[in-house]
Amino acid sequence: MKKHFIAIFLLAVICVSCGSDSNTKTSKKSVKGKFIYRKQNDSFFFIEELTQAERPAYPWEKTFESPFPVITKSHFRCKGHLTHPFKNIQKDNQTLRIYDCGGFEKHSLPLRNNQEFIYPILIDLLNYVQNQTQNRVVITSGHCCPDHLTYLDPAKPQNFSKHAIGAEVDFYVEKMEKEPEKILELLFKFYREKERYQGQKEFQEFKQFDKDDGKSSLIPWLNKEIFIRIYKKNEGRDYDNQHSYPYISIQVRYDYDLQERVQYSWDQAFKNYYRY
Repeated sequence: MKKHFIAIFLLAVICVSCGSDSNTKTSKKSVKGKFIYRKQNDSFFFIEELTQAERPAYPWEKTFESPFPVITKSHFRCKGHLTHPFKNIQKDNQTLRIYDCGGFEKHSLPLRNNQEFIYPILIDLLNYVQNQTQNRVVITSGHCCPDHLTYLDPAKPQNFSKHAIGAEVDFYVEKMEKEPEKILELLFKFYREKERYQGQKEFQEFKQFDKDDGKSSLIPWLNKEIFIRIYKKNEGRDYDNQHSYPYISIQVRYDYDLQERVQYSWDQAFKNYYRY
């Protein structure tokens, strides 16, 4: 009896499935397509014509007074690179091979509070010069790691360079390459105009350096905060300054924000930046 019941149940399932297939086939055959016709300019809604939007400016591209990008600390990154050719030098009757550093791809700027840091007065001065002249400021040497300093001129001891601690910059101004004295006057003007220096003669008044260190033929200028030197076109040449123009070097002597002197130290130069 049980076997007969199972057989009848299976037969019923097969019949139902066959019937559904036949119904499906029938319904598909009975379906007919219908074309929808529309005039060429007919539309249910209006789509505005697409136009290309301007890309918003990055923070360092905002020009304010100057037609050129605002100078930031990123413009001061070390110019060393592993593709630069090696140099052979003679030392203690031996030939030593000197390689350049990897530059900004291999190490950071100097650090302050675990953040990349360049002394703000250098950035402020260069932006002021760029705004006043309406000509681009070209930084030829900003931060230099110890390896890059050695590569620049292996014959000279590079200890005590403030390039290593983000407190020195070399630059010239396009279209005014042969007029560094005019740029010098603008640097003096910066200190006369800025409100925070008002009434502080030690910042507003510049005097000439009273020692001859033989680095340049023109006597440098200094106030409490910075030291300025002009190199003629045949002076101060190294791998970063291979151009044929005179250029200006600015060193930071005093940290206005911390109210303390800025001095080179080995720890700042060799340990105070990230290596990637």
